[in-house]
Amino acid sequence: MALLNKNKKSKAAAPVKTHTKAENRKRRIPLLPAMIFTVILTQIPFLVTLVISTFHWNIIYPKDTKFVGLQNFKVVIQDDRMRAAIINSVKLTSMVVILSTFFGLVLAVLLDRKFRGRAVVRTLLITPFLITPVASALMWKHIIFNPLYGILDGFATQIYHLFGGQGVINADFVSNTPLIAIAVPMIWQWTPFMMLIILAGLQSQGTDIMEAAAVDGASGWQMFTKMTLPHLKQYVQLAIVLGTIYIVQSMDFVFTITQGGPGTDSTIIPYQIYLTMFRKYEYGEAAAAGVIVVLFTIVLANFAMRLTKDLLEAQK
Repeated sequence: MALLNKNKKSKAAAPVKTHTKAENRKRRIPLLPAMIFTVILTQIPFLVTLVISTFHWNIIYPKDTKFVGLQNFKVVIQDDRMRAAIINSVKLTSMVVILSTFFGLVLAVLLDRKFRGRAVVRTLLITPFLITPVASALMWKHIIFNPLYGILDGFATQIYHLFGGQGVINADFVSNTPLIAIAVPMIWQWTPFMMLIILAGLQSQGTDIMEAAAVDGASGWQMFTKMTLPHLKQYVQLAIVLGTIYIVQSMDFVFTITQGGPGTDSTIIPYQIYLTMFRKYEYGEAAAAGVIVVLFTIVLANFAMRLTKDLLEAQK
């Protein structure tokens, strides 16, 4: 017994091996190729874009290329179409992120309960997020929103006939409400993403605390509002930030469903950059707009990293 205690003491007293700065640098050497590749792949193109943004460069008139400094940024900020694109981007992003987060929270709470066929239901709910955005946009545009043979108008016509109405409803949702016509399929596709993040938060919550609250007489609503929601706060914030980062840069649904129309009613920042680049052929202005979007995205990404760090520390 004394020998066992002696061995325990010797193990407890064993010194912790530390590495010198030189040894740490040597250990990082195998990571250098990956770091160099990442820098070449991400930072150099951004620096090239930053340089192009300081030139007046129209591909139709290549001889007129000249250095203009920050003039392109001024043009981008003062452009009425870009202003409309910024406003539409804020509206679209707000609608998609808020509603997809709400529906994701509801579905996550439902899936956190045990019931027969839960795995099948979870798989079916995740499916929209796995579909290519362009394929989703085409499906919603031609199968659901089409005014001549779309499911939505057909369903509305049947309801109209049930109440004694005559004729056929041919509402053109894409032309009349273009932003909503884009937001609905995006919410449909992004709700599973929000659901998965929030579901991970629900499953990380300790069951012993919930059981103790139930024993103390807390109702289901009280446990949800006082315990579950505060626990999910960081997960919801992370889902919102990650969703915003992607949605701000995405133009698949706009390009496929409305192409920014009618007029500029559904033009968003990425699509306006596309028009500036490939319709106006103003490479300098497009690069300046791209730099603005990248800087805004970097701010959001840093915020997301902080949330992730806080989330990991909270789990320890």
